[in-house]
Amino acid sequence: MHFDSTTDDQTTRRLRPSLRPGGPWQHFADMPRLGDLVKLRPQPEDAPLRYLHRLRSSTTPEEAVTYAAFAIVPTDATGWCYECLRLMAEHLQPHERAMMQQVSGWLAAPSTRLRHEILREALWAPGSGPSVLLGLAVGWSTGASAPNDPEPAPPHKTPVAINGAVLSCLARAPLDRRSPFLARILDMAETLFRA
Repeated sequence: MHFDSTTDDQTTRRLRPSLRPGGPWQHFADMPRLGDLVKLRPQPEDAPLRYLHRLRSSTTPEEAVTYAAFAIVPTDATGWCYECLRLMAEHLQPHERAMMQQVSGWLAAPSTRLRHEILREALWAPGSGPSVLLGLAVGWSTGASAPNDPEPAPPHKTPVAINGAVLSCLARAPLDRRSPFLARILDMAETLFRA
């Protein structure tokens, strides 16, 4: 669980869960896009952490990254994605660091204005590397996508962008380092599943 952010330091903050409501079975039902990306289906009785472990020990453990991106609430998932990219920072291009700094600023002090700026920059970025995908995820994570657009982004957009960011950065690593990176990425996800 994580604290809700508030602007009033005198206000007691309430704890909120890091995972979306329901278990894996419900996540697949609520977000059909998840079923397009993860082939190993959950059992009706699977708890989120148990299912994550099943994916992690499968022949395609990358599906555990995908499930985590969908199961973790968007604000926490963007923070997890940021930490994953930071872990693999040596595989980010120099031009991607500016977006990482902006996302770091938003994670430290989230504001709608900064979220909109990050999304605008990500949408107009010349490429779609991991940090740009993270920027898209931040932009779509909470509330409206733009000041003049009252509608929030569809619920699958943030997890799809997070999944793309983490897995595309992982793909840049040399083959002999991918398994250790993946293990650490999933260890970080597990802390949110246990919270």
